Amino acid sequence: MPLIENGRIGEDAWSFIPDGEPVPNDRPVIISFERWQAERDSFEGRNARLGVRLKSGTLAGSIAADLDRFSLVALEFPKFRDGRGFSTARELRERYGYTGEIRAVGHVIPDQYLFLVRTGFTSVEAPEGTNPDSWAEALKEITIAFQPSLDDTAPLSLLRRKLKVG
Repeated sequence: MPLIENGRIGEDAWSFIPDGEPVPNDRPVIISFERWQAERDSFEGRNARLGVRLKSGTLAGSIAADLDRFSLVALEFPKFRDGRGFSTARELRERYGYTGEIRAVGHVIPDQYLFLVRTGFTSVEAPEGTNPDSWAEALKEITIAFQPSLDDTAPLSLLRRKLKVG
């Protein structure tokens, strides 16, 4: 699947390793949260980067104590209507101070891309055959925000205060 970063297709150095398959030590891999819980000690002293994939119902606090062990957190979107990943990403950034890559995986559409970025996502696994231009355009479609976010967009309430009244 193509990886979208900054509105463009990027190079994906990561591999998802399904549960039960051997985990290579020479490249960056993503494992399931369930595997992490069961085999945590086997990843001690690993030289290559490690990522974890969370299902949509898994709370950010479940991995908070281990965040320093992960270079990437992948959050699953089982349906585009499921918004729990947005909340989880924001919580990882704001509450737990996570600075690594946060990736959206699963059923994500270009219309959600700006909101993914605003809540702390850095990359998206896009569906095969995706139009890269639609992802780039999604970053420019909405220029006014109503809520504060993790990007540089000032919310409308702050912009109104800067207007001259008179």
